[in-house]
Order: sequence, then C-alpha cells, then structure tokens
Amino acid sequence: MSPPVGLPALAETDLVGQVARLLTQAIVQGRLPPGSKLVEAGVARELGVSRAPVREAARLLERQGLLVANPRRGFFVRQFALDDIDEIYDLRLCVERHAAVLAARNLTPETRDALRRQIDVLHEMADLDDQARQVEEDYRFHRLICEIAGNTRVLRLFDDLASELRMVIGLIGRLYDDPHEIARTHEPILAAIEAGDPERIIAHIDHHIGHAWREVGKLLRDIPHSPVGAK
Repeated sequence: MSPPVGLPALAETDLVGQVARLLTQAIVQGRLPPGSKLVEAGVARELGVSRAPVREAARLLERQGLLVANPRRGFFVRQFALDDIDEIYDLRLCVERHAAVLAARNLTPETRDALRRQIDVLHEMADLDDQARQVEEDYRFHRLICEIAGNTRVLRLFDDLASELRMVIGLIGRLYDDPHEIARTHEPILAAIEAGDPERIIAHIDHHIGHAWREVGKLLRDIPHSPVGAK
C-alpha cells in the first residue's frame, strides 16, 4: 500500500477537476516529487473516489506537462531537464517583457494597487512560512501583469505555461533562506511599471527572470534524476 500524500476527501461535483487541482498542488509542493509514480489506487483511496476520475485527471496533467505516461507502468511526475528549463524561461521572458510594457501603458490607480496588494500578500505568506501559498501568490503576481496588459493572446500564452511555471517557482522557493526576499524581488518590477519606462521595465524583468533561470539551472544540476518508471 502506498503512503498517503495528504489529500482530502472530495465532494461529488467536478471530480476530475478537483483531483487534477489537488494533484497539481501535491506536485508543486513536492509531496509528489519528480520521478515518483502516481499510484492511482492510493490516490483514489485517499480522496474517497473511484480510480476513473484519478485516471482522467492524470491524463489532463499529462497534457499540461506535469505527468508523463509510461506504457504498462502508469503515470510519473515529470522531471525537468536543463533543456526544459531553458525553453520555459526563454518563452517566459518573451511573454513577460511584452506584457509588462503593455501593463505600464494600461496602468490605472486600481491596477497599480492590485499589484501592490499582491506583493503585500507575498510578504504575508512569508510571515506564515507558507511556501505552497507563496508559490501560488508569486504566480498570481506575474499573471496579474499579463491581465493588466490587456492582450488576451499574451495571457493565453502565459496560462499555457501555468503548471510548468508553478513547478519552477516551487524550485525557486528553495533558493532563499528568507522567504521575504522572494517578495522583495518583485518590488523593482512594480516600480519600473509605475515609472512607465520600457527600457527600465525590460531590464528589471530580464534581471528577475534571468536570475531565476540561472539559479534554477544550478539547482537542477544538484537534484538526482532517476529514469521515469524505474523501480
């Protein structure tokens, strides 16, 4: 019998969506670590559901890039290679540079306050030492910039990266001894957007994302990788 990973029982509605969200949280938080097998029977037992919605949720997460399927072995949590990190961050830089410049053009007192509140929330999560919530709120700060940009296709591109970005942001959380530092790294981005200078915005986006890119690459080299599906 597989050990539990801390999943709650579910209500009857939208079982597949609920299972997918909870599995995503377990993956992002490291309770289902890279390379580990998704034991469908164990997950179903923890959640109090049949295996069918677990299997459908696993297929959904496979399409989103969080799980990989191994024939006759089942589903395994994806392990990032350095090439994956490079591709994710290369696309992320392109999307967020453009989004931040557009957001500066569209900035209103209300949207500026929303970004400021989001940084405050990051500090609150640091006070609570809630790494999982901090990952989510970090992601929401960057998504909010894409929302303010007002370009639906830019937002769609960002959303397509959502699951992978959450996993990567979770890795970034391991880089800081002081969780408040994660919140503080977002403040120069907001200041540049408020100033409305495209060159300054791009410079701060490049620094923020580029630093994370380099550090996650270093971290990934230190994480042992096992072949997917290995016993």
